[in-house]
Parts: sequence; C-alpha cells; structure tokens
Amino acid sequence: MDWKIELVMVPVSDVDRSRDFYERIGFTIDHDQRVSDEVRFVQATPPGSACSIAFGQGIMSPDVVPGSLKSIQVVVPDADQALSDLRSLGVDAVGVDEMAWGRFVFFTDPDGNAWTLQQVPARS
Repeated sequence: MDWKIELVMVPVSDVDRSRDFYERIGFTIDHDQRVSDEVRFVQATPPGSACSIAFGQGIMSPDVVPGSLKSIQVVVPDADQALSDLRSLGVDAVGVDEMAWGRFVFFTDPDGNAWTLQQVPARS
C-alpha cells in the first residue's frame, strides 16, 4: 500500500500576506475558499510538486502557533538557481550550504515558518 504526503498545513497569522508571499515565489494557488466569516482555506502548490501546502483562518488547532513549522524540506534541481531566484524576488534566503548529503538553501515565510531547499547529490 502506498502512502502519499499530499498536503502540509502551515500555520500563518495573515492569510492574504501568506497567499501573496507564496504566489510571489511561484506557488500555484489551487484554492482560496471562504466557507464562513470564521473559516477560509487556501491551498498552494510549489512548481512541479505532488504535495501542496494549506493555510487559512479557522482551519488549524488554536494551539498551533503561526511560524512554528520549522521543517518543510523541498528538493530542487539546482540550489544556486533557487537561491538566486528567491533573492531576486526579495526573499531573504541563505545558502548555499554544502554538505555530504546535498546542497541547501534556507528561507522563512513572513510568519517565520522555515523552508529548506535541497539539491540532492548525484548518485553514482
């Protein structure tokens, strides 16, 4: 039986600011639905990804603090290009950090949710 991760919830404080940020860095906004005055659901997908993120209003447990997600990791084909692209869009990205298991770029969204971009080393 396959297990597929297809949606990661990201805690944010300002839905419009987060939507603008993720759209600016190239995510496709798949859904932006206001269900009621208390509930809004936004789903966004990184370019080429089978997994999306979701954020919004009234969709997460109240004990989940905006900016508390510190471990979203995404594989990219070229860490140098990813760093350049993010910086050209005004994102305060850091890298490229060279490690034995890949080349890494780091950035955070406006709430401080942390992202890691990994260029996987060539396999022999």
